[in-house]
Amino acid sequence: MSKHILYYSSLCPDTTPFVAELDKLDLEYEKVDITASMANLKEFLRLRDERQEFEERKKWGFVGVPCLVTKTGRCIFELSELNGTACGFVPIEP
Repeated sequence: MSKHILYYSSLCPDTTPFVAELDKLDLEYEKVDITASMANLKEFLRLRDERQEFEERKKWGFVGVPCLVTKTGRCIFELSELNGTACGFVPIEP
């Protein structure tokens, strides 16, 4: 993958703080609002259906956004994973 991709929903209350943290990190990323078009939603659902990382979120009834898919294919869902407060924090590659 050549760039980071943020899957989000403009309707999700978790999106605003997640994007603010991404902006603090000064990362370049493509934004995909899954609620903006059917094509965007289908793209996200394909990702969600193929990736094991989403299973726990689906189990709890969560959609799985916001989700930053890094250049290396890592999925990041939580603010703590972005800002370094998560246990076992792994920095995002630029």
